[in-house]
Amino acid sequence: MFHIATDEEIRSGRIADVYFQRAVEVLRRKGIRKRVVAEVRATSLPSGWGWGVLAGVEELARLVEGLKASVFSMPEGTVFTPGEPVVSIEGEYTEFAVHETAILGLLCQASGVATRAARCRIAAGQRTLISFGARRMHPALSPMIERAAYLGGCEGVAVIKSAELIGIEPSGTMPHALVLVVGSAVEAFKMFHEVMPRGVPRICLVDTLCDEKFEAIAAAEALGDDLDAVRLDTPSSRRGDMLAILREVRWELDLRGHQRVKLFVSGSLDEQSILALNPLADGYGVGTAISNAPTINFALDIVEVEGKPFTKRGKPSGRKTVAVCPACGRRRVLPAAAVTTSTLPCDCGGRADVILRPLTRDGRIAAELPPPKAIRQRVLDQLATGRWAL
Repeated sequence: MFHIATDEEIRSGRIADVYFQRAVEVLRRKGIRKRVVAEVRATSLPSGWGWGVLAGVEELARLVEGLKASVFSMPEGTVFTPGEPVVSIEGEYTEFAVHETAILGLLCQASGVATRAARCRIAAGQRTLISFGARRMHPALSPMIERAAYLGGCEGVAVIKSAELIGIEPSGTMPHALVLVVGSAVEAFKMFHEVMPRGVPRICLVDTLCDEKFEAIAAAEALGDDLDAVRLDTPSSRRGDMLAILREVRWELDLRGHQRVKLFVSGSLDEQSILALNPLADGYGVGTAISNAPTINFALDIVEVEGKPFTKRGKPSGRKTVAVCPACGRRRVLPAAAVTTSTLPCDCGGRADVILRPLTRDGRIAAELPPPKAIRQRVLDQLATGRWAL
């Protein structure tokens, strides 16, 4: 019914660029079966980003499960930098060749979404950050997109199925449609309050029919102490200076004793506009900037053939690993053959962790696949070090 691939089509290699299929046919017909090591890395990142957040690893594990290959990966939610291998695959080439398209697809888009969400999280600080962008992408991708947004730092997502996958309650306010169908903002606010269970925050959308400050005042008068926040989603044709609008709304609410009512902003936001609105906004709903984030341009390249370093021009040959010192933040890409322990001495006097770890061994999952909340916390802990700037 919809133009999407099934799980079985993805796992069977049907979602492959045809030249991989043709390469496998040639190699098998000629009896060439060579063991290789291939690495996934990005030599640069989009939009001038200096770092990224790795996402899509759990799906990668499910894809390669059962293949006669061993996969090493940075843990999902790890912050990486250009040039670092994030995934390494070892096995007979024809065993995994047709999966290259899917492997990259799983990692590239999810990592882009997680990275943009992390950048918005840094910009927002401790303010609320919700993913609102599912409507900008194919609905079949919504759970993946919002999971990646959550991993990157959003504490809430709007889509019901996405929230179910993550294990949280979906987040949302009210649409303009409710106000328009009811015909009155105040009546819509009252009806929402009467019908919604107490666990649903009372956040009123205050830009549908009138000036934002007047609808905000009306919402506060209609719901009183039950009003949690007002949301401003003012269209660009009417927006002007959003910070000035927020200042007006804040003044009028405070003047009437509604200091506890928060200001929530949505509509065409990204990390830069978040920074500009931080003086007055208490939370953000970010849509297109996160859901349509630039994909990370990962490539998968053979770097070793039959135990010998060998790769195409412009790429460093040989299997590699990455060591990161949690004390000073120093990062090193090292020849894997030279690393025999899980930690290495660092010049700062601390110990660096080797962060490329077994994901599967001969087709069996060898790593813990933590729940989204744990992965998100890993991201937040890394961002909290202050080493990752916008």
